[in-house]
Amino acid sequence: MSYGNKLRERIAGPGTTPLIGVYDMYSASIAAKHYDGMFVSGFGFAASYYGLPDIGFIAWPDMVAFVQRLRGAFPHHHLLVDIDDGYVDPEVACHVVEGLERIGASGVILEDQKRPRRCGHADGKQVLPLDEYLEKLEKVLQTRKDLVVVARTDATDEHDILHRAERLAATDADVVLVDGVRSVEWIGRIREVVGTKPLLFNQIAGGKSPRLSLGELSDLGVDVAIYSTPCLFAAHEAMNSALVDLKAADGRLPRLDPSAGVGVKASTSLLERNIAPERLQPEGVGV
Repeated sequence: MSYGNKLRERIAGPGTTPLIGVYDMYSASIAAKHYDGMFVSGFGFAASYYGLPDIGFIAWPDMVAFVQRLRGAFPHHHLLVDIDDGYVDPEVACHVVEGLERIGASGVILEDQKRPRRCGHADGKQVLPLDEYLEKLEKVLQTRKDLVVVARTDATDEHDILHRAERLAATDADVVLVDGVRSVEWIGRIREVVGTKPLLFNQIAGGKSPRLSLGELSDLGVDVAIYSTPCLFAAHEAMNSALVDLKAADGRLPRLDPSAGVGVKASTSLLERNIAPERLQPEGVGV
């Protein structure tokens, strides 16, 4: 079965499918131990690879190369890839989708933002005319073979949100995402207009959307949940804390407790899993 169909089958199963945002090979190595699906976050990749905010700096060859490395190391995991607006025009979007499917991506998210784009939970977002986005989406859908395609709208006007969600649900896209949903009530309203089409919800710490458990999302009819930045933000906090402590200790490393801390052995053990990934399966059960 193709990677796209495996993810499609997973989404069609019971409950809400979680996909964990990763930003580099190390974060992916940790996430792969706990979950069977990853979200290749544009926010995280822009921060990690370029040291820049998620406002449209990503070059598609860099994203494709990253996904290729991920697939080589994690052949058993679902990989949903954020491709922003398809990197501007429909021809590039189709080229990127074709390349990502060839190297083993499970799916992509294509948004309707126009440049300059913004993180989905930031202010100042602007969207393309709907017909222009639908034309791009249709070309992408005609290009893919089995790849899962998530149609995403970043509309902020209440009428436009529901109108676009309904129109996206009427396409051959596999899943619909309305980003930056502000309340449980609005999840219900979007679920209603989307009908039977699978619905995706994006959770990001400090974002505009409510914090909900997988059980709560499942009860609301949400089929997929992407967690864009838990690894990135946890690393930010932990690294900052470690360096504050190191400075306070005049540069003396803390004594390592092997049962609680990470040192050379634990780090090497984690990465050794990626040498022969075909022999490894996700450790988590029912995730």
